[in-house]
Amino acid sequence: MSDVATSVKDLRDTHLDGPELSARLAKTWGTGKGIIGALSTVDHKIIGRRYIVTAFVFLALAGLAAVAMRLQLARPESRLIGPDLYNQLFTMHGTTMMFLFAVPVMEAFAVFLVPLMVGTRNIAFPRLNAFSYYVYLFGGLMIWVAFSLNVGADTGWFSYVPLSGPENSPGKRVDFWAQMITFTEVAALAVSVEIVVTVLKQRAPGMTLDRIPLFVWTQFVTAFVVIFAMPAVMIASTMLILDRLVGTQFFNPAEGGDALLWQHMFWFFGHPEVYIIFLPATGFVSSIIVTFSRRPIFGYLAMVLAVISVGFLSFGLWVHHMFATGIPQLGASFFTAASMVIAIPNGIQIFCWIATLWSGKPVFRTPLLFALGFIVVFVIGGLTGVMVASVPIDTQVHDTYFVVAHFHYVLIGGAVFPLLGAAYYWFPKITGRMMSERLGKWHFWLAFVSFNVAFFPMHILGLQGMPRRIYTYQPELGWGNLNLLVSIGSVFFFLSFLLFLWNVLYSLQKGEPAGNNPWGAGTLEWATTSPPLPQNFDRIPFVTDREPLWAERDALPVVTGLPVNYRELLVTTVSEARADIRETSPTPTIWPLLAAIATAGAFIGSIFTPWAVTWGAPVAAFLLIAWFWPKGSKEDEE
Repeated sequence: MSDVATSVKDLRDTHLDGPELSARLAKTWGTGKGIIGALSTVDHKIIGRRYIVTAFVFLALAGLAAVAMRLQLARPESRLIGPDLYNQLFTMHGTTMMFLFAVPVMEAFAVFLVPLMVGTRNIAFPRLNAFSYYVYLFGGLMIWVAFSLNVGADTGWFSYVPLSGPENSPGKRVDFWAQMITFTEVAALAVSVEIVVTVLKQRAPGMTLDRIPLFVWTQFVTAFVVIFAMPAVMIASTMLILDRLVGTQFFNPAEGGDALLWQHMFWFFGHPEVYIIFLPATGFVSSIIVTFSRRPIFGYLAMVLAVISVGFLSFGLWVHHMFATGIPQLGASFFTAASMVIAIPNGIQIFCWIATLWSGKPVFRTPLLFALGFIVVFVIGGLTGVMVASVPIDTQVHDTYFVVAHFHYVLIGGAVFPLLGAAYYWFPKITGRMMSERLGKWHFWLAFVSFNVAFFPMHILGLQGMPRRIYTYQPELGWGNLNLLVSIGSVFFFLSFLLFLWNVLYSLQKGEPAGNNPWGAGTLEWATTSPPLPQNFDRIPFVTDREPLWAERDALPVVTGLPVNYRELLVTTVSEARADIRETSPTPTIWPLLAAIATAGAFIGSIFTPWAVTWGAPVAAFLLIAWFWPKGSKEDEE
């Protein structure tokens, strides 16, 4: 479409065409061979795939913990699992789902898809991206290895003080939990910074603010929510471990501390975290509904404003987790109002999706089924959310299975169903093969029915007074039959994921070749090959519409003038996405892995001795210096 001006005398893409251009770029942007090459990669697609696979492994571990708990609760006075192991399973399930699966898997799809959807060749700060994955991996391995050694965290995924304080939880269990929090939040913050910069400064020319795909908008807003919310829980976990290891008294009322301070800091992060998980899921749903409705989204501006509103309002809800703590009634009324107001932008999104389907010509493939299942389940979770936002109702059902049912409807309905739809939708792009449609539909119906069988009766159990986090109960309480039904539904829900796994493994080997755009979608990730080229695009696309592949059916306009023999990105202006400058993109290196190992060593070692920080800090500093040491650019060598 246009040339990028340059004074560098080098081989440009204007001098090559076709297979030769693609081969030269693939060599420049490719990953080295061997184990060192694999560990040194900074390709966002490879790192994104690793994130996705690792997150699903943690999902499987958390699911096994949930099944074990449900087998224990299937009948009254069961002796299958003792109280200590049950507490560990309870904590590991919640911790893994929230910190090691739900947030990372949403960011994983962002790492893979956002650069493709905005039309650039790599994510911003690609070495930081590699570092973030290794830190996330080491943090998850740390807490699960601790669990396998009977040092698993046992104070709940929220680890309320004083239960998690040094007086009531001696040993190292809570220490491992607190350090895991710091690990995962470092990774999440790093990815969020990358997403913000990629969206603001690396969009393809022509992709103005009103042409950004809705999925990218949701990830962009989510990244800002992470940046402002995650530091609260990182500070809280650091204060907790200092109380435990150093003897500070942040949360000890007897020494001037405040136990409620923990809850305020944790839930200031904890409720935005629900929307850190939910907002990307709405991006999945928007992409799926647009593609399978065969029409652009209804109310694009309203959808964007709704996403921004949800991100903003999510910071005003945290105290509704604390209505039972005796906070002032006037304060409770404000948080009740905010908890109900946030239903408005969420409702706007649902109405826009329904209008898009209504005015389009829906094609009911597996991804769309999961999107529709999400709408049904999430609406039920939203209705019970409005109920528990009311102080009198919340006081009655607080810490009962009613709340367990509510947040599983919100989190599984609002995150896992869209995620599974996204997995079916983008699997062809990631792997180059189609998933089995028949197995996909079996998976959907088994998951949808078994989920409701498993979690809807929990509302009734909660209203009957069954408290959460008990490992057994007496038969005369009358909870046995409903608990048996819940456990049967939970087992079948777990089996639905085994069906999904079989579909993935089968399709990787024998799935039909996908082609570049098997769904006939309109966004830029479908403009490249499946799986994408190392360079993503041979030439950077020029965007003329919100659905560029629908608007430019003959040939997508492109930008020329970038080099092919070294890595260089096109940087554009924030609002109008006009070509601004060229920026060299970092090459693969092993230093992020080494820095992550040093960071992990310092954090894990500090659980046992404070000297680990003293000795680990210089090592980490040396590795960071080596990582960032200026080496000059290709322009300097000319």
